[in-house]
Amino acid sequence: MWTITGILLASAAIAMLELPSLMKKRLYKEFVIVCCLVLLGTILSIAQSMRMKLPNPLDLITFVYQPCSDFILGFLQ
Repeated sequence: MWTITGILLASAAIAMLELPSLMKKRLYKEFVIVCCLVLLGTILSIAQSMRMKLPNPLDLITFVYQPCSDFILGFLQ
């Protein structure tokens, strides 16, 4: 419970520091991107603090590049 509260407070602090300056400079695209990234980071941090099983990004990279690696290794042998 306290970890989730800390995560939400940290996310709110980051948003309060970053978002007003983006709105003042009229950087609307950057505003949306920062909002999405802060929201995604908050969700993932809360999920991790609740010990939910999260996918490993390295698994996706391995899945994408493994055929290329197998082809090159087969070509070199």
